[in-house]
Amino acid sequence: MPILVGRAETDRGYPAFPGCIRLIVGRILPVISSAYLRSYLRRDNAAEYEVHARARTVLRGNEYFLWTEPPGEDAFTVTWQGETYVCPRNPRLRMLEGLLAFNNAFPDAGLIPSTEIVTANDELSRLRGRTPPMRSHILTSPWHVPIRWFAAFLHEEKELYERGAGLSVRYRTMMGDAQARVARATQIVAAAGFDGAVVAQVEGLESWLDRFPPDSMLELDYDGVAELFAEGDLVLDESAADTAASLLALELGNYEEAGSFYAKVARRWGPVQSLAFAN
Repeated sequence: MPILVGRAETDRGYPAFPGCIRLIVGRILPVISSAYLRSYLRRDNAAEYEVHARARTVLRGNEYFLWTEPPGEDAFTVTWQGETYVCPRNPRLRMLEGLLAFNNAFPDAGLIPSTEIVTANDELSRLRGRTPPMRSHILTSPWHVPIRWFAAFLHEEKELYERGAGLSVRYRTMMGDAQARVARATQIVAAAGFDGAVVAQVEGLESWLDRFPPDSMLELDYDGVAELFAEGDLVLDESAADTAASLLALELGNYEEAGSFYAKVARRWGPVQSLAFAN
């Protein structure tokens, strides 16, 4: 029987993973490590949400699906630069979007009954039809951080922080700045004559960012993906700086230099990204 983990939408067009879980000393842990891109609204611009307690993994499921995120419509809450921001989790919405995106990406896989697809489509339409409309505030990437995500940030916005399993990395910036940077990246890669599929990926990120007010906050969190690197590598990680340098070189027509900086980022992330195909 197929097991799908309905944790989140991804900007690659399918869920974080069709996969499994593992049991370790009575605890339920995802097999797949994931990174997250989260949009936080200013508290005074958001509806009232219960603060999400980052509790242990909760296993839930039905006949076809398995997911490990609590179902409540609460929000992550952070204080940044003196302001309070909230990121609505909307787990049911994200699970439905991920399920349908997976089915669209692999229509011949036969893992999901057509009746379930119809039901999911109907429920998703109802959620999106609410007033105000419900939208996903979180993107998920299994095993790695997509290089295009770094285009939204400056190297100076990188932060190291302690999580339960050790050191991790996050970037935070104002949404307006992120929107401008990614819009510029889209123009650069399009003008450089890249394949349409490459341009479309950056355009997709730009479109997602544009859903949110400029005074929101955008966070890139390595989260569990950080466990795949030595702590020294996390400290020395310059992915955002290398991405920015590659884009600048492209903009100036220096394709050799652009390729050199891009290769540095690709070498850093390629080995962990390949785990997606080894799973």
